Amino acid sequence: MSMKPLSDCHVLVTPTSYGRTDPSLKSRLEAAVSRVTYNLTGKPYSSAQLQALLPEVDGYIAGLDEIDRAAIASGSHLRVIARYGVGTNNVDLAAAAQHGVVVTNTPGANAASVAELTIGLMLNMLRPIAAAADETRQGGWPRLKGSSLAGKSVGIVGLGAIGKEVARRLAGFDCALLAYDVVADTAFAAQLGVALVDLPELLAQADIVTFHVPVLPQTRDMINGELLARMKAGSYLINTSRGELVDEAALLAALTSGHLAGAALDAFQKEPPGIDNPLLSLPQLIPTPHMGAHTDGATDAMGRMALADCLAVLGGAAPAYRVS
Repeated sequence: MSMKPLSDCHVLVTPTSYGRTDPSLKSRLEAAVSRVTYNLTGKPYSSAQLQALLPEVDGYIAGLDEIDRAAIASGSHLRVIARYGVGTNNVDLAAAAQHGVVVTNTPGANAASVAELTIGLMLNMLRPIAAAADETRQGGWPRLKGSSLAGKSVGIVGLGAIGKEVARRLAGFDCALLAYDVVADTAFAAQLGVALVDLPELLAQADIVTFHVPVLPQTRDMINGELLARMKAGSYLINTSRGELVDEAALLAALTSGHLAGAALDAFQKEPPGIDNPLLSLPQLIPTPHMGAHTDGATDAMGRMALADCLAVLGGAAPAYRVS
């Protein structure tokens, strides 16, 4: 593999929000290397598109592209894949290791932004704000009922960086906080007054359950019929993590039967889900277009972290956030 100097390197940048609100991210990268190629399509790249681009690339700041074995194998000079985001489920880590490609990510960069969206979705499920605004705009003056967040129990599945930010924000809403995590931070939970419980207990007690776990073999389709049946009747579900967590047919059944009062999804199994997805026809579902990290604060933080690690590896140094 070529070990050319940093100043002679070619870097591919595929996230379309990279540098959008902080132009210095682009200028710093362009000053450090000889060539930068940006994604002008507005969409993540497929494996076939990457195979056409990666043969001449040394460093790759990557979005939600299809970074499979074939794509990685095509990068004969590729030394680093710096994921712009925390998830690496779209990267073939075994292939990267086999080809000597370092993979990094940006843990915690979007935690506050995703937590803020989670709280917004929670409030919009309990209070039909969007429906009320639409009807009022059309000349109506609806008397729509809602539920108060105060006095409710909120269950947080996954008390990592995002789950903790959700808990911090909910601490002022006078609601009971429950959390489940395989490796829970007991000191944090005690400080915030979060009750650490097992998953069945959380599902049985919580009025609202919000999921903040990565996609792993044991979490893929974890929101299935069995889990949904364990949830409290009339409760609400939020997923601002990954669409792969949700068995969408099971969720559809739970919503149409009335077992769940509502749900909010910022991610789907297929993205975009397509207008034929039956979940989109349900008024008790709030769908958003995987926008949790789409804020200036999150994109700037992801850009800074991905840029630093990409340049570190190309310059022969250790990255701060190595995944593999």
